[in-house]
Amino acid sequence: MTAADTGYILAVDDTPASLRLLTDLLNGAGYTVRSAISGALALRAARLEPPQLILLDINMPDMDGFEVCRLLKEEPQLRDVPVIFVSALSETQEILKGFGVGAVDYVTKPFQRAELLARVRTHIDLYSLRNRLEEMVEVRTRSLRESETRMKRTLLEAVAAIAAMVELRDPYTAGHQRRVEQLAKAIAHELGLDAHQIEGLSLAAVVHDLGKITVPSEILSKPGHLTPPELAVIKTHAESGYGILKGIDFPWPIAKIVQQHHERLDGSGYPHGLHGDEILLEARILAVADVIEAMASHRPYRPGLGIDVALEEVSSKRTTQFDPAVVDAALRLFREKGFQLEQ
Repeated sequence: MTAADTGYILAVDDTPASLRLLTDLLNGAGYTVRSAISGALALRAARLEPPQLILLDINMPDMDGFEVCRLLKEEPQLRDVPVIFVSALSETQEILKGFGVGAVDYVTKPFQRAELLARVRTHIDLYSLRNRLEEMVEVRTRSLRESETRMKRTLLEAVAAIAAMVELRDPYTAGHQRRVEQLAKAIAHELGLDAHQIEGLSLAAVVHDLGKITVPSEILSKPGHLTPPELAVIKTHAESGYGILKGIDFPWPIAKIVQQHHERLDGSGYPHGLHGDEILLEARILAVADVIEAMASHRPYRPGLGIDVALEEVSSKRTTQFDPAVVDAALRLFREKGFQLEQ
């Protein structure tokens, strides 16, 4: 069995005891592990044989983990390798800095072994699935129209698998992405978008919260209101989703739609504060569908508010935060055409 069969992981920590603990844990779970006791050795090992995942300490002499991650992301053959920081640093600003330099997850020491292994498996599966998606898109391009129907079905199944991974991490929003897709497609039809645009919007809706796979589960499922630092972590998910999807050559701007679905017309959204037509139409549609579904449905910190409250919310921010044509289309669907969200 090769390293690729089991999952090849590069573990980096300047403390020998911590590195041995991490290596033994991963070996015991069946992974092939290469160890590095410094940032320089980690870069050399990754260049010689790119791993499927890197577990990276932060506090190291000469070159800390943030700098190692930044350098990894500058190299074409390594920029897509997922990095999980494993560190005793637990302040929110350190976690945000980790995501800022390109990490996909952050685990604080001392860690729970079962949780660490679960996160490792999730990111290796996601990395492998993403690579398979890229391969499928390349095959689809080469074969042109010959196998379009078969490849489209495979692509849809792969995207659905990614969406299912997100919902496993966040059971409270199970079905959220599916219902957002349903509403976004209905709005797009109401606006008269062509079939190609609607297909791309549909796929983007299915994975619009993909970046939440990088958000700690205790934040996702917190029963009370989020603190400002926790909200800042949640807000990284749009950019994280873009980072996961941007390298896949979809025939639609799916990564950009996912990145922009929390942008607002007046520039009050995130992650880049875009205004008006700077935001893709598909993202403007997704924004309205996302808010309506989220407000109407149950969340850990509150019961569902109902569809009338949700419609009033988007209607009150028509022209300021939300595209007026999109809001009007949603209102017609619910108030005049009997549209209902699936349960």
